[in-house]
Amino acid sequence: MKKSHIFPALLLLPALAGAQDTFTIKGKVGNNSAPVKAYLRYAQDGKPVTDSAVLSNGVFEFTGTIAEPVKAQLFLNYAPGTPRPVMENARLYLEKGLIYVESADSLKVAKIKGGAVNTDNAALEAALKTNNDQNKALMDEYMSKPEEERKDKDFIASLQNRSKQYYEERKTILKKFYETHTGTIVGLDALKEFAGSTPDYSEIQPLFAKLAPEVRNSKSGVSYAERLEKVKAVGIGQVAPAFTQNDPDGKPVSLASFRGKYVLIDFWASWCGPCRAENPHVVKAYNEFKDKNFTILGVSLDRPDDKDKWLQAIQDDNLAWTQVSDLAYWKNEAAQLYAVSSIPQNFLLDPNGVIVAKNLRGEALQKKLAELIK
Repeated sequence: MKKSHIFPALLLLPALAGAQDTFTIKGKVGNNSAPVKAYLRYAQDGKPVTDSAVLSNGVFEFTGTIAEPVKAQLFLNYAPGTPRPVMENARLYLEKGLIYVESADSLKVAKIKGGAVNTDNAALEAALKTNNDQNKALMDEYMSKPEEERKDKDFIASLQNRSKQYYEERKTILKKFYETHTGTIVGLDALKEFAGSTPDYSEIQPLFAKLAPEVRNSKSGVSYAERLEKVKAVGIGQVAPAFTQNDPDGKPVSLASFRGKYVLIDFWASWCGPCRAENPHVVKAYNEFKDKNFTILGVSLDRPDDKDKWLQAIQDDNLAWTQVSDLAYWKNEAAQLYAVSSIPQNFLLDPNGVIVAKNLRGEALQKKLAELIK
């Protein structure tokens, strides 16, 4: 009787599906030894991974396994009291095989050599070098000024204008790189940076579709495709997804209970500096339109043990509208539902629960409300 080999073959499928590649990083940076340490940080299966190695005459090594090439950061931590920066870092990709990191002095200028992925990344880093230098110079200029000069409106306006210019130039570089690297994970990462934390689905989805099938079907590609679908679901013209979270007294508040009013869903947190800076503008808009069929639902991304900080921020910033949170930090369920990966973010809904505007900052919120509420 002929034996069947189907069952043993099926047993191998999970192993094949979870196949791992081994990477090895061999580093040589200067001639430092203990207590100087190297740290390697990356994400695997959505979870952060950190590894460390003590330098010996500048030499260090890391070995691990990955399912596919993944972006990582390499840090050198110097001992306190040394005339060097406390930390310096470099970006690279973990990929199958050997990766060499070499510098006579600083990790910041290290040459990184590996396989095809790190070759592509080196090309992207080279293309972005001038832009990175410009942004660093801008920050150095700000930090070099006395405290009073940092508050000067003309000085800040000048920095903001140049920063905006550098940002647009960076986007141009990233898009050009993506267009010539659609077959690599580095091209996907360039597209993701180009798209930013609040992607425009109608613009980014067609670009994503042009990536090679193996890139789109990678873990990173599938994850980003899912994110784009979430972004689509909270686009202008869509009915805002329903959610319920507890207020500070533990009482459940549903988004549906606000139907019939214009409502601003405002994602923020007590620990978020830009959010706190934006709050006076939100308070001003609320006070002007609260009696004109408008209200706000604040959703806080505060940490699990920081309810007291959340409540204190509500009081300090005079946030008189309804506030909710599950105190789950970035895993806040409503934030996940609305594809929120940076804050502050907001969504303006009409009385039917349809999203009519997003990310209104400063006076833009008042102007939009004045346009909608006659």
